Amino acid sequence: MARIVDVDVMDIRFPTSRELDGSDAMNPDPDYSAAYVVLRTDTDAEGHGLAFTIGRGNDVQAAAIRALAPHVVGRQVPRDAAALGALSRELVGDSQLRWLGPEKGVVHMAVGAVVNAAWDLAAKLAGRPLWMFLAEMRPEELVGLVDFRYLSDALTRDEALAILRAAEPGRAERTKLLLDKGYPAYTTSPGWLGYSDAKLTHLARSAVADGFDMIKLKVGGDLGDDVRRMRLAREAVGDGVRIAVDANQRWDVADAVSWMSALAEFDPYWIEEPTSPDDVLGHLAIARALRPIRVATGEHVHNRVMFKQLLASGAIDVLQLDAARVGGVNENIAILLLAAKFGVPVCPHAGGVGLCELVQHLAMFDFVAVSGTWENRVIEWVDHLHEHFTDPATVRNGRYTTPTTPGFSAQLRPSSLHHFTYPSGPAWAPTPGHSRAYGPLSEAQHVHKPANGEEGDEGGTA
Repeated sequence: MARIVDVDVMDIRFPTSRELDGSDAMNPDPDYSAAYVVLRTDTDAEGHGLAFTIGRGNDVQAAAIRALAPHVVGRQVPRDAAALGALSRELVGDSQLRWLGPEKGVVHMAVGAVVNAAWDLAAKLAGRPLWMFLAEMRPEELVGLVDFRYLSDALTRDEALAILRAAEPGRAERTKLLLDKGYPAYTTSPGWLGYSDAKLTHLARSAVADGFDMIKLKVGGDLGDDVRRMRLAREAVGDGVRIAVDANQRWDVADAVSWMSALAEFDPYWIEEPTSPDDVLGHLAIARALRPIRVATGEHVHNRVMFKQLLASGAIDVLQLDAARVGGVNENIAILLLAAKFGVPVCPHAGGVGLCELVQHLAMFDFVAVSGTWENRVIEWVDHLHEHFTDPATVRNGRYTTPTTPGFSAQLRPSSLHHFTYPSGPAWAPTPGHSRAYGPLSEAQHVHKPANGEEGDEGGTA
């Protein structure tokens, strides 16, 4: 049997703060980064995964992944649900590392990166894209991947099994539909807070021309600016296109209610992360005050237990799971089953480095084998950094193209690994006008922000 012989971890950072791509009210100048892991075997097969960060701290995330290597090196290559479930349980169950969470934060994200890399490896060996590899598993195998501890008061094993069995009869038809049509998407690309009004308007119109029927804007910096930007966006896209807004945790409960009440005239589809992602009661109060405006959250919800509370309390209308925040594929299956139990649509968070590539598989698996629907469901699309992946996510006419290459679509190109390794890669060399490389507490944290109406670059990132 093939074995894992090494866990290779790299600190990969992209200087996205130079153009303010990814900027929002809480994170004004992110450098999109990946603590990138490769599971190397004694064959040619490899498994690739990552934890997404926004710059400083990516080295801390990489160190956490390295700390898990003793659980992985020497292990037989996992090829089926039983082995992948056992790996996940062992990684999560390391009591001394778990103490640093438990089951949250840097260590839990490290678990997710390694677990996802193992799924990438297993799916490649099976000759299937990850979504199909999962969707072809028996309900009993899928349920065996889920840790029901702390969940059974809201979702039992038998209930999860019933959900999966109910979706079995239409799997083949939905697989064909997915391959023929792809999966619905919305785009955040027009809405970064650091973009000028002219750039926002141009990109919003371009999104509609490209087939999107939903866009998203960042809000929460200044109410007057947000009112103006929402008016411009609504005028640019018309009444038939949904506009979601995202506050990135900026507000207290009362602020969220008053701020969104001021934006209500522009018919926002949802408000995302209106307050702390840990504040279940706060989300519930906001939801009660603002409906029919939907409340969405999930990209910073750190485990299945928090999602259980958000769902069971009725605090959210849209669940935004993240492929790299929780403990990998296994825990995200638990979250998908919870969402199906409570009838809440899943609209995954994406963007960043590789999040579009990863999360498309989870949404497509959900469509085929869990919820059986894409009604009121969309995957976020941000057109940044896809060119660095060997199997990049693509969107055509407002829909994700269904991936068919075996694996989890997580593998970065060797040239990109070389160019963007921090701090030695050429992308981090000093540039004209700057005395040293972009990086911790450098000029990247003090870039020029375009004034309103000033034309900016229309592209993605370097």
